[in-house]
Amino acid sequence: MMNQEKIKYHIRGLLEAIGENPDREGLAETPDRVARMLAEVLEGTNYTNHEIAEKFGKTFTMQENPDTDSAVVMKDIQVFSYCEHHMALMYDMYVNVAYLPAGKVLGLSKIARICDMASKRLQLQERLGNDIAEIISEATGSPDVGVLITGSHSCMTARGIRNTSARTVTKTFKGRFRTEKELQELILP
Repeated sequence: MMNQEKIKYHIRGLLEAIGENPDREGLAETPDRVARMLAEVLEGTNYTNHEIAEKFGKTFTMQENPDTDSAVVMKDIQVFSYCEHHMALMYDMYVNVAYLPAGKVLGLSKIARICDMASKRLQLQERLGNDIAEIISEATGSPDVGVLITGSHSCMTARGIRNTSARTVTKTFKGRFRTEKELQELILP
């Protein structure tokens, strides 16, 4: 669990370290505001992947047709996260998820909720894709999951090289998605 009092203390110290007066109007309540913001935007830190799968793992039995592989695909799930290297915003992030049901399907809103909660951690985009795939796999009981994420990273766009057009694309394939090109194509934009 996040320690709100420690966050406030350190944000006050950070303001002092950059030469600001943390008691001036406009900054006096900033440590409290930042502590509340971090509790919200990093809420996923409070849960393991297993706990997220349990929290959002509402499934429905699927009427299977043995002659077809019916994939569930959801595209353009918008999320944001914070890079663990600079604590910089990762934004304009879109997640595409596909899985082959193993006799049960997730409620559609649960897929978006899983993506959202997994992103609410200090993250790497590569790990975020793996976390989402792992959670979807556990929640559905399916080993066959694909995740594609595209996003912009303010550690690239607002500082350093300042390349505002750079987009990062990561792909995570589990099970049959690793070897079957047709399945991989399901998550492409």
